[in-house]
Amino acid sequence: MKIAIYPGSFDPITNGHLDLINRATHLFDKLVVAVAMNSEKPCLFSAEERLNLAKEATADVDRITVIGFTGLLADFAIKQKATAIFRGLRAVSDFEYEFQLALMNRQLASEVETVFLMPSLRYVYLSSSLVREVARNNGDISKHVPKCVEKKLIEKYSGLE
Repeated sequence: MKIAIYPGSFDPITNGHLDLINRATHLFDKLVVAVAMNSEKPCLFSAEERLNLAKEATADVDRITVIGFTGLLADFAIKQKATAIFRGLRAVSDFEYEFQLALMNRQLASEVETVFLMPSLRYVYLSSSLVREVARNNGDISKHVPKCVEKKLIEKYSGLE
């Protein structure tokens, strides 16, 4: 069975992430969406919120599991018996950082390959940070995130939580 890991902070999960997830399910038998629980990045949503939003947003996608993880991605991939880590590359600017991560992961887990997917054209510009910025300023994010995420962002920024 070909198992792939799709790691990220998913703060929050966007339609761009979902596009990559759906496309990856055609390449692998099982996909593990791995929500980083010890992200070095300051996050708007707690680890539990990010995990729950990812689970809700992917509830109708077959052959995937959403799991939180801590520690090294390479160790997590081995524990999950993954054959690949897959990452999205939106622009050339993403490549250098992702390339460094891929090489380090290869050193730590040589049996796990890194696979890069390009986003669909309509999501090339989309990022979680842009979605947060638009939501923070009361902009329309409905085309960029699943409904559950839109609702949670509106609650966050209007102080309803």
